[in-house]
Amino acid sequence: MSTTPAASSPSSICTDSSIKVAGQEVAVRVYGKKPAGQVHPLVVHFHGGAFVSGDLDNGSAVASLLEAAGARVVSVAYPLSPFPQPLETSYAVLQWAYKQRTRLAGHGALVYLAGEEAGGNLAAGVALMARDQSHPPLAGQILLSPMLDPCVGTASLRAATGTATVCKWADGWFKFLSCTRDAEHPYAVPGAAQRLAGLPPSLVMVGSEDPMHDEALAYAARLEAAGLSVTRHVFNQAEQWPEALLQPGATACPCADEVQAQIRHFFEATRCRPPP
Repeated sequence: MSTTPAASSPSSICTDSSIKVAGQEVAVRVYGKKPAGQVHPLVVHFHGGAFVSGDLDNGSAVASLLEAAGARVVSVAYPLSPFPQPLETSYAVLQWAYKQRTRLAGHGALVYLAGEEAGGNLAAGVALMARDQSHPPLAGQILLSPMLDPCVGTASLRAATGTATVCKWADGWFKFLSCTRDAEHPYAVPGAAQRLAGLPPSLVMVGSEDPMHDEALAYAARLEAAGLSVTRHVFNQAEQWPEALLQPGATACPCADEVQAQIRHFFEATRCRPPP
C-alpha cells in the first residue's frame, strides 16, 4: 500500500493510498489520526456523483465531517458504473478495512458504512451484502441524501428538477443499471429490497427541499417497519443538497455543525450495541 499526503479541508488530516483488493488497485483516502491508546469508529465512506462523476475530492466534505465527529475514515474511489462492479469493489474495500481495523482505529474498533447521494446507495447495498455474507459485522450505516429510487419520479425530485428536460440522476441510473434485470437486484436498488431484516442501525439525513428527500425517508420508514433501529433527521436550512455535499471542504456543506452533531450522537448510540 503506497501513501501520499492529500489536500482536504484545513482541519482534516488525510492521506491518499492505493490498496489492492479483489485483484485490482483501488485509490482510498484515509482521514484522521492513528490511534494512540484510543479506539475510534472506523467508517468506510462512498462519495456521491450520481454514478456519472465524483472522486475523492468530492467526498471530502462528508468524510471530513465524519472525521470531525471522531471517526477514522476510509473514503473509496470506487468505479462509477455499471453494476455490479461498484458494489463488488466497495465490498472488497470494506473487507480490507475490517481486517485493518485495529491498525486504523484501535483494538475493538466498530465498523460503519457511510455515503452521500450515489454513495448512499452504495453504502446501503454494501450493508445488504455484508448481511448476506455474514461478514464483516457492521455497527451502523450513515446515509446522507441517498439515491435509492431509479424511477426518479418522487414528488421531491420532481419539485427540484422542475421543467428541466435533463436529469443527472436519471442519466446516472441509466448508466449504473446496464440492463432492466439489474433494477430488480436488491444490491443495485436497496430502496426496493424485499428483505431488510438483519441490517445494522441506520442514520438517514436529508434536506427539507432535497431531491432525495422522499426516497430517503421512504427507505427509513421501511427499515423501521422491519423492526430495525433508525434515526432520521431533516435539515430545514440545507440549501442545494445534495450538490453542496459534493463540494470539496467541510465548510462548503450547509448545516455542517448539525450534520456533525447527528453523526456524533449516532456513534454514541451504537458504540455499546454488540455487533451482529
